[in-house]
Amino acid sequence: MKRQLAFIGLLLVAAVGFAAKPPLPNEPRFSVFETRCGWFSNPTPANAWLWDREGEWIIGVQGGFQSEGDWPNFKPRQWVRTNGDYGYGCACLQVRVNRQTHQVLEIKSSRGRALGQCRQDPALKKWSRRL
Repeated sequence: MKRQLAFIGLLLVAAVGFAAKPPLPNEPRFSVFETRCGWFSNPTPANAWLWDREGEWIIGVQGGFQSEGDWPNFKPRQWVRTNGDYGYGCACLQVRVNRQTHQVLEIKSSRGRALGQCRQDPALKKWSRRL
Protein backbone atom coordinates (compact mmCIF):
# COMPACT_ATOMS: atom_id res chain seq x y z
CA MET A 1 0.00 0.00 0.00
CA LYS A 2 2.82 2.40 0.90
CA ARG A 3 4.54 1.63 -2.40
CA GLN A 4 1.35 2.35 -4.33
CA LEU A 5 0.89 5.69 -2.57
CA ALA A 6 4.53 6.62 -3.16
CA PHE A 7 4.19 5.68 -6.83
CA ILE A 8 1.00 7.76 -7.19
CA GLY A 9 2.76 10.68 -5.49
CA LEU A 10 5.65 10.44 -7.95
CA LEU A 11 3.23 10.35 -10.87
CA LEU A 12 1.48 13.48 -9.60
CA VAL A 13 4.78 15.34 -9.16
CA ALA A 14 5.88 14.31 -12.65
CA ALA A 15 2.55 15.36 -14.17
CA VAL A 16 2.71 18.79 -12.54
CA GLY A 17 6.34 19.20 -13.61
CA PHE A 18 5.56 18.41 -17.25
CA ALA A 19 2.45 20.58 -17.28
CA ALA A 20 4.34 23.67 -16.10
CA LYS A 21 5.36 25.72 -19.11
CA PRO A 22 8.90 27.11 -18.87
CA PRO A 23 9.35 30.66 -20.19
CA LEU A 24 10.53 30.92 -23.77
CA PRO A 25 13.80 32.78 -24.45
CA ASN A 26 12.04 35.77 -26.06
CA GLU A 27 9.10 35.82 -23.67
CA PRO A 28 8.97 38.96 -21.46
CA ARG A 29 10.07 38.41 -17.90
CA PHE A 30 7.85 40.28 -15.45
CA SER A 31 9.19 40.98 -12.01
CA VAL A 32 7.55 41.18 -8.64
CA PHE A 33 7.28 44.60 -7.05
CA GLU A 34 10.63 46.22 -6.36
CA THR A 35 11.71 49.62 -5.09
CA ARG A 36 13.52 51.85 -7.59
CA CYS A 37 14.87 55.29 -6.72
CA GLY A 38 16.16 57.93 -9.08
CA TRP A 39 15.21 60.87 -11.26
CA PHE A 40 11.52 61.04 -12.17
CA SER A 41 11.06 63.14 -15.30
CA ASN A 42 7.72 64.45 -16.58
CA PRO A 43 8.75 66.99 -19.27
CA THR A 44 5.40 67.21 -21.11
CA PRO A 45 1.84 65.84 -20.70
CA ALA A 46 1.64 62.03 -20.36
CA ASN A 47 5.41 61.58 -20.85
CA ALA A 48 7.33 60.22 -17.87
CA TRP A 49 10.50 58.26 -17.16
CA LEU A 50 12.44 57.05 -14.15
CA TRP A 51 16.23 57.03 -14.46
CA ASP A 52 17.93 54.92 -11.82
CA ARG A 53 21.29 53.19 -11.44
CA GLU A 54 20.19 50.40 -13.82
CA GLY A 55 18.92 52.56 -16.64
CA GLU A 56 15.94 54.37 -18.10
CA TRP A 57 12.46 53.06 -17.27
CA ILE A 58 9.46 54.14 -19.37
CA ILE A 59 6.46 55.15 -17.29
CA GLY A 60 4.37 56.85 -19.95
CA VAL A 61 4.52 58.00 -23.55
CA GLN A 62 1.93 60.44 -24.84
CA GLY A 63 -0.49 58.62 -27.13
CA GLY A 64 1.06 55.25 -26.24
CA PHE A 65 2.14 53.16 -23.31
CA GLN A 66 1.05 54.24 -19.82
CA SER A 67 1.92 52.50 -16.54
CA GLU A 68 -0.81 51.56 -14.12
CA GLY A 69 -0.78 53.42 -10.80
CA ASP A 70 -0.13 56.89 -9.45
CA TRP A 71 2.92 59.01 -10.12
CA PRO A 72 4.73 60.56 -7.16
CA ASN A 73 3.59 63.82 -5.61
CA PHE A 74 6.32 66.37 -5.01
CA LYS A 75 6.55 69.26 -2.61
CA PRO A 76 7.60 72.54 -4.27
CA ARG A 77 11.22 72.18 -3.06
CA GLN A 78 11.37 68.63 -4.49
CA TRP A 79 10.35 69.61 -8.04
CA VAL A 80 12.33 71.47 -10.71
CA ARG A 81 9.98 73.14 -13.18
CA THR A 82 11.30 73.17 -16.74
CA ASN A 83 8.14 73.63 -18.81
CA GLY A 84 5.25 75.24 -16.95
CA ASP A 85 4.29 72.74 -14.25
CA TYR A 86 6.30 69.99 -15.95
CA GLY A 87 9.82 69.08 -14.91
CA TYR A 88 11.65 66.56 -12.76
CA GLY A 89 12.30 65.45 -9.22
CA CYS A 90 13.92 62.74 -7.15
CA ALA A 91 11.64 59.84 -6.21
CA CYS A 92 11.32 56.27 -5.02
CA LEU A 93 8.69 54.07 -6.61
CA GLN A 94 7.58 50.57 -5.74
CA VAL A 95 7.06 49.11 -9.20
CA ARG A 96 6.62 46.01 -11.30
CA VAL A 97 8.71 46.23 -14.47
CA ASN A 98 9.37 44.44 -17.75
CA ARG A 99 13.16 44.13 -17.86
CA GLN A 100 13.23 43.46 -21.61
CA THR A 101 11.34 46.59 -22.66
CA HIS A 102 12.36 48.69 -19.65
CA GLN A 103 8.72 49.61 -19.06
CA VAL A 104 7.23 50.22 -15.64
CA LEU A 105 4.12 48.06 -15.80
CA GLU A 106 2.58 49.06 -12.50
CA ILE A 107 3.30 51.56 -9.74
CA LYS A 108 2.20 50.27 -6.34
CA SER A 109 3.41 53.32 -4.41
CA SER A 110 5.59 56.35 -4.96
CA ARG A 111 7.07 59.23 -2.99
CA GLY A 112 9.10 62.31 -3.73
CA ARG A 113 12.54 62.74 -2.16
CA ALA A 114 14.83 65.67 -1.58
CA LEU A 115 16.62 66.67 -4.80
CA GLY A 116 19.96 66.36 -3.02
CA GLN A 117 19.48 62.63 -2.57
CA CYS A 118 19.64 62.12 -6.34
CA ARG A 119 22.20 64.86 -6.95
CA GLN A 120 24.62 63.26 -4.48
CA ASP A 121 24.20 59.71 -5.77
CA PRO A 122 27.20 58.95 -8.04
CA ALA A 123 25.19 56.31 -9.94
CA LEU A 124 22.66 58.96 -11.01
CA LYS A 125 25.10 61.66 -12.16
CA LYS A 126 25.09 60.31 -15.73
CA TRP A 127 21.38 61.19 -16.03
CA SER A 128 21.78 64.82 -14.94
CA ARG A 129 22.49 66.01 -18.48
CA ARG A 130 19.20 64.49 -19.71
CA LEU A 131 17.05 66.42 -17.25
